[in-house]
Amino acid sequence: MDAPAQDCPLCPRLVDFRAYNQTKFPDFHNGPVPSFGGTDARLLVVGLAPGLKGANRTARPFTGDYAGDLLYPTLRKFGFAHGTYDARPDDGVTLDDCRITNAVRCVPPQNKPVGAEVKACQPFLVSELDAMTELRVVLALGGLAHNATLTTLGYRQSAFKFGHGAQHDIAVGGRPVLLVNSYHCSRYNTNTGRLTTGMFEDVFTAIQTHLGSRS
Repeated sequence: MDAPAQDCPLCPRLVDFRAYNQTKFPDFHNGPVPSFGGTDARLLVVGLAPGLKGANRTARPFTGDYAGDLLYPTLRKFGFAHGTYDARPDDGVTLDDCRITNAVRCVPPQNKPVGAEVKACQPFLVSELDAMTELRVVLALGGLAHNATLTTLGYRQSAFKFGHGAQHDIAVGGRPVLLVNSYHCSRYNTNTGRLTTGMFEDVFTAIQTHLGSRS
């Protein structure tokens, strides 16, 4: 499976930002963040990009910032994770039937990658999807992750409108897959009430219903 090198040169703006962060935060990971979880999982959670002081620091997706405080306990509640999340990559959390990745692997300035950066990372997401032969559900966290997933798979974004709780029938490598949407579990969304814990758990209830028990 293809993955970006630690010194990946594909995106000049992100390379410059990585160099800046290596000087300012020398103890941070400051590189492409690898995916977390097994490739035999039936559920893939896709975020947009690592957070500066979250995954860019810890080298594990959604670890070290507020989004992980909601995501990992929810995964645990629905049986997709085990262990107690403590915002550290060595906290002992493991994933079961779930994998987590980002459409863009390096932290972008202001948490906003540009289209060319999403495109540059597409081969890595394609490789990821191809390797997940048991994949049945992709959960896109936020509209940008939703659009990036569709573009990577060659779909027109206009054919699959993003909406919290929306479900879309797509195909990955000729296999039927359900693309599920959720508002991103960011501090801003939860603080403003755009996303509540109940709303987030409703999405996972739908995913769990679709997957049923693992044979």
